[in-house]
Amino acid sequence: MAGGQERVLRRRIRSVQSTRKITKAMELIAASRIVRAQARIAANRPYRVGMERILRVTAAADPTAAKKLLGTPESPTQVGVLAVVGDRGLAGSYNSGVLRATERLVAEHIRNGAQVTLWTVGKKAPGYFRYRGIETERSFAGMADRPEFDDARLVASVVTAPFVAGEMDLVQMVSTRFISAGTQRVEVLQMLPLPLPDEADGDEGIDTLPSAGPGTVGYTEFEPEPEKLLAELAPRAAESEIFAALLEGSASFFTAQQRAMAAATDNADELVRTLTRVMNRARQDAITTEIMEIVGGAEALRQSKGA
Repeated sequence: MAGGQERVLRRRIRSVQSTRKITKAMELIAASRIVRAQARIAANRPYRVGMERILRVTAAADPTAAKKLLGTPESPTQVGVLAVVGDRGLAGSYNSGVLRATERLVAEHIRNGAQVTLWTVGKKAPGYFRYRGIETERSFAGMADRPEFDDARLVASVVTAPFVAGEMDLVQMVSTRFISAGTQRVEVLQMLPLPLPDEADGDEGIDTLPSAGPGTVGYTEFEPEPEKLLAELAPRAAESEIFAALLEGSASFFTAQQRAMAAATDNADELVRTLTRVMNRARQDAITTEIMEIVGGAEALRQSKGA
C-alpha cells in the first residue's frame, strides 16, 4: 500500500515539475517582450503629442466647427463601444478586468435608453459576451501580441464610420492603460466626438503642451479650412488612440502574464516541496513497516526454536 502511494506521488511530482518548466519559460518570454512593448509605446508617444497639438490649434481656429466633433454629448441615443483584450489567457485578471468593465458600461448605456453597438479586439472577448447574451457587431483577432498601425487603421475604419455618417452619437473604448511595469489600469476612453483638451485624461507629455487658446503666440494658416481639417483629423485621431491602446494593451498583457507565470512557478515549487515531504514520509513509513515485519518474524522464529 505504501509502495503504491509512493509511486503515485512520484508521478505527481514529475507532472508538477514539467508544468513548472512551462510556466518558467512563459515567464521569461513575457519578460523579454515587455521591454520591446515599452519601447514601442515610447516611440509612438511623439505622434500622439503632435496629434493633440494639431487638434488644439485647429479647434481654436474654428470653435463653431469644433463643436460638431469635440465635446461630450449629454444624452446619447446611439453608442458604440470598443473593447480591447488579448488573444490568449494565462495573464491573471488582464482580460477579465476589461471584459467586466465593458459589460458594466454597456449595461449603463442600456439603462439610460441608448442603443449600443459593440466591437471587440482579441479572441477572448466574443466568447465572453456570447455567453452573457450580448451581441457583438464585429470582432478582430490576431493583433494583440504585436500590433501594427495597419491593424489600428482597420479597426478605426469600422469604428468611426457610423459616427462620421451621423448614425452614432458617441464612441468609447475600454482598454488597459500601461502606466508602469507595476501599474496597469482599466480605463474608458471617449474617442468620438473628440474630448475637449480640458476634459481629456492627462497623459505624459500632453499636459505640458501649450494651450491653443487666445493667448497663443504666432499665426497658423490652414489649408484646407479648419472645418474640413477637423473632419479629416477626427478619424486620424481615433486611429492614433486605437493604436496607442493596442500598444499599451500588449505591454499590459505581457506584464500580467509575467506576474501570473511567476506566481505559478512559485506555487509549483512549493507544491513539489510539499509532495516531496509527503513522499519521504510515506517511504519512511514503508521502511519502518518492513523493519517491524522482519523483527516480528525473527522473534517468532526464535520463540518457535526455543519451544
